[in-house]
Amino acid sequence: MTLRTDLSIYNKFNFEKPPVAVKFMLPKPKGLEPLDKELPFCEMIKETQQRTKPFYFTKANENCVGKVVLGMEEMPPHIEGGLIGPKFGIYQEARVNNKIYQYIPKLQKNMVNYVSFSRLETLNFEPDLLILTAKPRQAEIVLRAMSYSTGEVWAPRTTPVLGCAWIYVYPYLSGNVNYTMTGLGFGMIAKKIFEEGWMLLSIPYNWIPTITQNLKEMEWVLPSYTDGREGFLKREKQVFDEAAREAQES
Repeated sequence: MTLRTDLSIYNKFNFEKPPVAVKFMLPKPKGLEPLDKELPFCEMIKETQQRTKPFYFTKANENCVGKVVLGMEEMPPHIEGGLIGPKFGIYQEARVNNKIYQYIPKLQKNMVNYVSFSRLETLNFEPDLLILTAKPRQAEIVLRAMSYSTGEVWAPRTTPVLGCAWIYVYPYLSGNVNYTMTGLGFGMIAKKIFEEGWMLLSIPYNWIPTITQNLKEMEWVLPSYTDGREGFLKREKQVFDEAAREAQES
């Protein structure tokens, strides 16, 4: 496996928590170490950030429902039937809990046997996903880079449970950038996986080139952000007046 894409622009952010690259694989990855413990799928992000070397995991390493959304095994009937959520107080009754499974994204059965993870500085493969743990203002820059040359709408999706499906599988299958905030997902709160208030952004492979290029081209801190309120109101009037004159002259 080799990395062809230059992702060094992300170092400019000086993220407090390192970016994480993810790759879904059917054959066993070469040159990577296997994970030596069991963890929930969502916690693999935190595990990667704490390790210096890339690794991969298999179904045997995943101790939550992550292996289900990865297509490694079937969802147990008592979970898909909605019997779990009401017992935890997440949902009012089973029919409500069951409803979410028409929305939860899952990979095709038996198409992924291994999932590889790496911090950005040790990355040696082309990622299927680039996951950023960012402060809101850092996230704003990344999301603005997504829409800078495309006009794309920011449209996050998630559910109170099975957050791993929305962090990993939804972006990969849909091709849409997705994001959420730590402190919203039931399991991640209960297991104390992340501190509250971080933005988790998941960028699928088809968006990585566009966002990366736009980060190189656009202004990260817009002048309007440093004007102060009165300064911005003055700039705003000037911009609107100039645009109106241009429209009249056309």
